[in-house]
Amino acid sequence: MEHPRSITAIQTASILVSTIIGVGVLPLPLFAVEAADSGGPLVTLVAVLLSFAGLSIITVLGMRFPHQSIVEYSEQVIGKWPAWIGSMLIIAFFAVLTSLTAREFGEVVVTSVLKKTPVEITVIVMLLLAAISTRNSIATFSYIHFFYFPLLLWPALFIVALSLKNADVLNLQPIWGNKPKDFLGGVITIAALLQGSFILTIVIPRMRRPEKAMISSLIGLTIAGGLYVIIVAATVSVFGAEEIKQLLWPTLELAKATSLPANVLERLDAAFLAVWVTAVFTTLLSSYFLTIYALRQLLRLQEHKMFAFFLLPFVFVMAMLPQNIVNMYDIIEIVGRIGLFLTIGYPALLLLVSILRGKRGKRHGESSSL
Repeated sequence: MEHPRSITAIQTASILVSTIIGVGVLPLPLFAVEAADSGGPLVTLVAVLLSFAGLSIITVLGMRFPHQSIVEYSEQVIGKWPAWIGSMLIIAFFAVLTSLTAREFGEVVVTSVLKKTPVEITVIVMLLLAAISTRNSIATFSYIHFFYFPLLLWPALFIVALSLKNADVLNLQPIWGNKPKDFLGGVITIAALLQGSFILTIVIPRMRRPEKAMISSLIGLTIAGGLYVIIVAATVSVFGAEEIKQLLWPTLELAKATSLPANVLERLDAAFLAVWVTAVFTTLLSSYFLTIYALRQLLRLQEHKMFAFFLLPFVFVMAMLPQNIVNMYDIIEIVGRIGLFLTIGYPALLLLVSILRGKRGKRHGESSSL
């Protein structure tokens, strides 16, 4: 039987990093530049700070109720039926997020690599891979993330570092942007790309030392958020804001424009795509695992495995609903912004009510049923 507390603080940080770094890396610089031109890196930094505010609320709640997930302690805080509605909204949101992530992955693959392959094939293959992987325990889930963590981080940093030889610092000026069009909107859009950190709500109850959750959160989001800021800064410095506006996936173009010293490899987009596919898988794994795990807890069932394939057709159908890439990104922007209020606003409400009502779970070390 799986040990009730088997996840270390380092594994928790790696789960956050590999969950946050995902499909949104490709259009990220475009979102930032459309909001504030050369101020894209600043928009991204503010978005990371906003995400950390939301993650801090989730972490404080998790430390306040160290034996329970958000589905369980929400009933204790605001009552059964309001909590049931909140939990269902979270489950529905992450099911939709999973479908949109899979669709975006499919569009990139059939546009860049497998041009004669139907998008449905690439989407269902990735969803099947995620569904099979979610049938494991949460301990195995954490091992998968911990294994892929260095395979995501170091190649991405290496490619970005190599791209800086083509950088022009003038492209980053002024740092606050040239007449920013929608600074706040850009912050919200980019912060929505980071809300996979909500996975922490089911990870903290399985941590060996829940009191270290805040340190893990800080480390995880600093690494992932720092990479996001570096990618945007590198892309803007290489291409300039106006050229980025003409690109659909600027980060992929950055990899194409980057080569190894002595031209050992003239383009690194193939290597980058290999890393990106892994990042998409870990992101999908987290969002789908959170969906079925929360559903299992809501229905008071012993196992979550039965939902892995049960929900798959619904997620696939949702993934196929957007008519084209433009329509898909419009939907992603709307869903992401709505979800941001859900993943930050709902936990903030729970924390406020739990403080006012003096609600608190048993401390770590006290007997509790898991």
